[in-house]
Amino acid sequence: MNGTHVVLHDPHGQNEAQLPLVRAPHEALVTAVLAWKAPRLTPRDYQQIALHLTGHARAVAAGVRRHAAVLPKDDGRGALAEVVLRETDGCLSAPSDRLGREAP
Repeated sequence: MNGTHVVLHDPHGQNEAQLPLVRAPHEALVTAVLAWKAPRLTPRDYQQIALHLTGHARAVAAGVRRHAAVLPKDDGRGALAEVVLRETDGCLSAPSDRLGREAP
């Protein structure tokens, strides 16, 4: 598998430091999803898309966490990263019970 990577569901962040953070495929997926007018996907398809995107979001958050951890304690960027990561952790830990349902 030279030059490729596998997307894993890794809710506990055990593998995220080992995977490359390639943005283009995730941005393309988001662009496609947002462009859909009337998708005819099964709930399972929505769940797979959500797992894919939340997995990438967790990997990005872990990267931010690693970079923030090496900042000096009096650096304001570390405090900002802590606030953003706390919000991110809250969003990513929320159940996605609306997947596959139409908006009200």
